[in-house]
Amino acid sequence: MLIGIIAAVVAALAYGTASVLQAHGAQSVAEPTTGDDGPGASHAPTLRSTITAMLTVSFLAGMALDGFGFVGNLIAARELPLFLAQPIVSANLVVTAVLAALFLHVRLRTVDRIAIGVVVVALVVLGLVSADEGHGHDGTWLHWTVLVLGAALIGGGLAMLQLPGARVAVVAGLLAGIVFGVMAVAVRIVHGLDPFSPGELLTDPAAYAVVVCGVGGFYLFTVALQTGSVNGAAAALVVGETVVPGAVGIALLGDATRSGWMPVAVIAFIAAVAGAVIVASSPAVPQG
Repeated sequence: MLIGIIAAVVAALAYGTASVLQAHGAQSVAEPTTGDDGPGASHAPTLRSTITAMLTVSFLAGMALDGFGFVGNLIAARELPLFLAQPIVSANLVVTAVLAALFLHVRLRTVDRIAIGVVVVALVVLGLVSADEGHGHDGTWLHWTVLVLGAALIGGGLAMLQLPGARVAVVAGLLAGIVFGVMAVAVRIVHGLDPFSPGELLTDPAAYAVVVCGVGGFYLFTVALQTGSVNGAAAALVVGETVVPGAVGIALLGDATRSGWMPVAVIAFIAAVAGAVIVASSPAVPQG
């Protein structure tokens, strides 16, 4: 379990730093919104503008850090119960807020400081009450489900993002979070990693779900950063990428707490997610 916790912390540190760099790159090439809806109307950006954002220096630096974070996330999802792994990774928002306060001279509100403390305490409690990752039901249907569901969510998200509206960023962030949550489940169940077997890995639908959800979720979140406030997008992302895999891990994969500690784990999980959402809504999370 220690290796998984270290990997999750590394992922949070890498993702938190990358978010600042990516938000700057995405917003630096955001297209002005004018036309029938008037100035300030929110529309989904074009594919060209999204690709342009991905090619900025700051965004590329963020992507490099995302690579480290992704590896840490993969290890954490394999080694820890998902209701512990995902909240730790989502604590990258705390990292972002703290970095902004230290290096960008952004003032943390009192509620931000309290929320950060709540997240840290909740994660410590989750670590203390968690048992090893489960080895529950792992039928073939679940391997196909994560692939089909991930692709459907991405396709539906791309269609929804063509609709104008001020909540496009939140919708994109939530969908990206759910897609990342599906990816975490796929990482847990994929065959051919331990022991390593290329043939088994390449024939497992869950392996392709990891790739599809990773790329699709990354694109959707990039759209969210371009379209509106990174705060709202990040808050929605937290909910999607923690609640979904945490619930699936308990319901289907056998993730469990130490005997008799489930109520405490539920409270700590809710506190960790709520604290991360509050931090995501803070002015301390840079707008780019």
